Amino acid sequence: MLHINDLTFRLGPRILFDKAGAALPDQARIGFVGRNGTGKTTLFRMISGELHPEGGTLSLPRNVRLGRVEQEAPGGPTKMVDFVLSADVERAALMDEAETATDPTRIADIQTRLVDIEAHAAPARAAAILSGLGFNKAAQDRALSEFSGGWRMRVALAAVLFSRPDLLLLDEPTNYLDLEGTLWLIDYLSTYPATILVISHDRDLLDAVCDHILHLDQAKLTLWRGNYASFERQRREQQAIQIKHKKKQDEQRKHLQTFVDRFRASATKAKQAQSRIKMLARMEPVSAMVDSQVLPFNFPSPEKQLSPPIVAMDGVSVGYGDRTVLSRLSLNISNDDRIGLLGSNGNGKSTFAKLVAGRLDVAGGTIRRSSKMTVGFFAQHQVEELDEKQTPYQCVAERMRDGTEAKIRGRCAQLGFPNVKADTPVSNLSGGEKARLMMGMATFDGPHLLILDEPTNHLDIDSRAALIEAINDYDGAIIIIAHDRYLIEACADRLWLVEKGTVTTFDGDMDEYKSLVLENAGGAKRSARKADKAAGGATAPIPLKKPGRNHIPIRKQLDAVEEKMGKFQALITRIDTALANPETFQRDKGKAATLAQQRKELEKALTVVEEEWLMLTTESEAAQ
Repeated sequence: MLHINDLTFRLGPRILFDKAGAALPDQARIGFVGRNGTGKTTLFRMISGELHPEGGTLSLPRNVRLGRVEQEAPGGPTKMVDFVLSADVERAALMDEAETATDPTRIADIQTRLVDIEAHAAPARAAAILSGLGFNKAAQDRALSEFSGGWRMRVALAAVLFSRPDLLLLDEPTNYLDLEGTLWLIDYLSTYPATILVISHDRDLLDAVCDHILHLDQAKLTLWRGNYASFERQRREQQAIQIKHKKKQDEQRKHLQTFVDRFRASATKAKQAQSRIKMLARMEPVSAMVDSQVLPFNFPSPEKQLSPPIVAMDGVSVGYGDRTVLSRLSLNISNDDRIGLLGSNGNGKSTFAKLVAGRLDVAGGTIRRSSKMTVGFFAQHQVEELDEKQTPYQCVAERMRDGTEAKIRGRCAQLGFPNVKADTPVSNLSGGEKARLMMGMATFDGPHLLILDEPTNHLDIDSRAALIEAINDYDGAIIIIAHDRYLIEACADRLWLVEKGTVTTFDGDMDEYKSLVLENAGGAKRSARKADKAAGGATAPIPLKKPGRNHIPIRKQLDAVEEKMGKFQALITRIDTALANPETFQRDKGKAATLAQQRKELEKALTVVEEEWLMLTTESEAAQ
């Protein structure tokens, strides 16, 4: 599908690709991994033609259709479902042309092509994809401008999935999704019928979806067979082999060098010494495959544990103004709880987190918090609220007003900002570094309860592993809201579900929750299949687009439908005449088969239009 040969690209003084190469197979589902900032998104931009390499080539088959989520969220008055439908450019163009086409042969070609691309199932398929990504029927009919940027990015993702490109490029597709949307997307992509190249740090997605892993490391590309777990195992094995090989070679070199040093000046051994010098020169040094170390997270534990429960709720309700978001809350949180908070976006997870943290007052019922309890709160939106001019050093200094220079810099290093990194303005930090800084500030004084709302956005796989280790080493209570299933499974021992205006315990594991989510949302393929059946099967024809009845009198609609019926009947008569002529078969046997297929499709189209005509006739008689 995609061949990358001797690719070279520099970004300023930094080389991102140094004669890198890989051949991505057709119909493969490939996870693209590597540390943040190594050039993964840059490769996507080169594949899309936005950037051009300094050297080497990227080659794709001719006429291949690329699909990639645009960086800018769509907006405007367009209905959400209409925006998604318009992503299938060919279908949209054919539907528009069908409105104005007058040539009978062209009309037949249009109808045949619409059947070939299964355009009849498009509205149901678009609705199923949007539903899986969290939009109900009412939301799908609303204008894009009514939604926030994050929700509109979901619509952009839905549009790309709907267009069914030959090569689907996805750059961190789960960043704008909740856990429920992520579970649906993983299920959808696991059987996607084309080639996928996905940049992701979500291990669950990489394991469940991918059958190849493309690894970018030290400006080189390496393609591995298998999912991410297989890639990690193979890479560890190769590292062990290379380390062993390097050790063996080092011993051999040492032995040869000892002989050379000892006998180089000897007249009787000079030739042997020269021979060994040549052997040393020809010996290619083996470099050990060693991963660069990721800086750890450090969450100080509370100095003194509090008596449980640290939070107790009895019939609590909470909301904003006169609007109640959650009610009937009767829950306890102990000082060592590890709680994973489940539920679709918009159900009230963040509201519940703010209630527990004391940032929202109760509207009813009672809540008791330990008087000495301190809370650390990390939310993704806080990252965007950082002062761009401040440095990590200044942020830490504000919390350590009596600290010496050495102590402040030592604490900066503990947070992951050693040496000159502590003096880097926030504006120059990466997304992952900003998140690291905010988490360091949230946990600065060892809180008794730590609330993490989507902490993994902008973190690569190794940094997520370091985060999991820090959470599990932390001795206080934790509430985690995350779309990363791997994180929840690794850190949470209790699951609470925010649904239907309340919060309840979920008595099951993440596999059971995934089954529940997919059962409620329905996979896109299953919903589309039901729509196919209702529409009369995969070969059901597409009637020409008709205007809404609320705007045009029934008589005019009848006239339009009768005109369609006349066109279809005339086309069928012409095809029958051609098929009855023996010369048709003699001149071009393939042409005869094509005409027969077109006649079949036109008959089905005529049947649909006749049914519409009967329905309109009934409405007209009833109106009279």
